Amino acid sequence: MKIGVTVYSYREFDEAKWFHEFSREYGIELNVCEQAPCAENVLNAEGSLCIDILTSPMDRDLLERFYQCGVRYITTRTIGYDHIDIQAAKELGITVANAPYGANGVADYTLMLMLMSIRKMKCIMQRNIVQDYTLRGLQGRELADMTVGVIGTGRIGQAVIQHLSGFGCRIVAYDLYPNETVKQYASYVDLDTVWQESDLITFHAPLMDTNYHMLNQQTIGRLKEGVVLINTARGGLIDTQSLIEGIESGKIGAVGLDVIEEEFSLYYYDRKSDILQNRELGLLQSYPNVTISHHMAFYTDNYSKTVIRDSLQGCVYYAQGVDNPWVVA
Repeated sequence: MKIGVTVYSYREFDEAKWFHEFSREYGIELNVCEQAPCAENVLNAEGSLCIDILTSPMDRDLLERFYQCGVRYITTRTIGYDHIDIQAAKELGITVANAPYGANGVADYTLMLMLMSIRKMKCIMQRNIVQDYTLRGLQGRELADMTVGVIGTGRIGQAVIQHLSGFGCRIVAYDLYPNETVKQYASYVDLDTVWQESDLITFHAPLMDTNYHMLNQQTIGRLKEGVVLINTARGGLIDTQSLIEGIESGKIGAVGLDVIEEEFSLYYYDRKSDILQNRELGLLQSYPNVTISHHMAFYTDNYSKTVIRDSLQGCVYYAQGVDNPWVVA
């Protein structure tokens, strides 16, 4: 008997090939929906044991609706799963899993944002568009002269540190669970030392209640003047209003963001003709020293194949009742 899986936020242009290939290989009856899961399309999943989603918020009400349709397993095609109400899922008896992708894609992208930020690439590109080839205000910095603080040394944080080791910079790291491999390239320090000694800080921690807005007005006050901030993890790690105040005061010298707060209704949609309900994003985009992309550091050739493969294989493992390495709750 085939396993029923309904895929939400399905993309024909890059995901279709792999979904159809792996569903055939694993004996999965595939049902697809291009929209994100919502109350209006819950019934699309009727008859499916599993649903496969992206970063759409899954609150208690929505989870209850899916449970009533027979869904017992949710896999998210992402590393993070903070968009799912885990407690509600547990109480309902719905298993939640993720699909971690390779670390190098995000690590490469992080380094790109670092270099773009310290070399003022946004300003350089803007000047080139209008044929302004002057140099005033474009003098950059070199990584070898900087102390880089890495917050979070999981798979991606480790890859970033290994990449950075070739640039000759001093690297300090913070994590609740130090890793022996990291110690070859970086020194573990407490969080306050990261704030106070880093010329550049990059975030690679999962978002939890305990680290929500870990960078805020108080902690920004401890940072070096002109510090560079990079975030390719989760927007909620940084208090956006405090970030804006830090940029406008000159305390923060440059920022590279692949994630922001309140991004769920924006990213991956065509909103060019809409009035966006996110004033903070508009402000950040207006600053010459802030580079923003739309949560796509992960997006490589390798990502699409491996995430779809693992998300569907997790569905098979769940249906068969065998050990599933991707279960998070």
